[in-house]
Amino acid sequence: MTRIAGIFFFLSLAPLPLIGHHSVSGFFDTDSIIEREGEVIAVNWRNPHVRFTINVTNELGGMDLYEIETTSMVNLRRRKLSADFLKPGDQIRIAGNPAKGGELGIYALNILLPMGEEVVLSGSGNRRWSGDVLGNTQQNRPGDTSAPELGMYRVWSTPLGSGPIWASSYPLTAVATESLLAFDPAVDSPTLNCAPKGMPTIMEQPYPMLLREDSDTIVFEMEEYDTVRIIHMTTDNEPQIPETPRLGYSVGRWEGETLVVETFNANWPHFDRDGIPLSSDAEIIEYFDVAEDGSQLNYRMTVTDPKNFTEPVNLEKYWVWYPEVAIEPYDCVL
Repeated sequence: MTRIAGIFFFLSLAPLPLIGHHSVSGFFDTDSIIEREGEVIAVNWRNPHVRFTINVTNELGGMDLYEIETTSMVNLRRRKLSADFLKPGDQIRIAGNPAKGGELGIYALNILLPMGEEVVLSGSGNRRWSGDVLGNTQQNRPGDTSAPELGMYRVWSTPLGSGPIWASSYPLTAVATESLLAFDPAVDSPTLNCAPKGMPTIMEQPYPMLLREDSDTIVFEMEEYDTVRIIHMTTDNEPQIPETPRLGYSVGRWEGETLVVETFNANWPHFDRDGIPLSSDAEIIEYFDVAEDGSQLNYRMTVTDPKNFTEPVNLEKYWVWYPEVAIEPYDCVL
């Protein structure tokens, strides 16, 4: 299997706790930015987050090993960054969010390379230093309009800089508020140790997603966690037993050009990755609309869960079509 030319072996001498795909704010102080300069000791190019180690001279003249974490492999691919942009032995400068709890770690937002080029990794695409910039040319790149005849059935990508699906606040019940306050991301995150997501959380995923028809179903093949989600398009009285319990049982129908999907019986007690719960009685309705020129797939989700929300919650996002993008094996490794 080949992802992008060049794979480096990982050597971690002073690692942060091993964590799977997670909320950055749970492990890093996203309100602060620090800079450190040092030599790259090792690089681990893998999902769910690329990690590397740098050797930094401290104020006493000694050496500190910093564990650096950054975005996912798919985001690096979309930024047209191959694995050899960073190599052991490189002298680099890092700017990013410091690790919580006194750990020597940074979530990298910007990297200054030996030849003076700056790699921009933040979702905003903001540069920090002068010189040539790598990695932000794909920011908010529009979808391709060359094949509207493909309709919905193609690989869809989340464009860089499009923003998360999540709202800034929710109409939580007292029960949900209590659960959220008790949530510790270092212990309670549902995606620790490469654990895959369920519905509705999986629909936030930033990785490519293929939609295809298969008999009386529509299949969603998502790169993240190699997830396969089945949408049943028949009206028969089928037993609503989910193929994958965490994804629930999904039934679809067409309302004009809009695909409407209702999901029940999701055995996944999480609304998101950050502590808001979901009850077994929750109902999830989704709406998928393809732009007339075929460049964009618009998405709406409504979650009704009286135990945790005082009113239905509505979320929106969109995907775009990049013809060169294909689904890759996820291969989550700790």
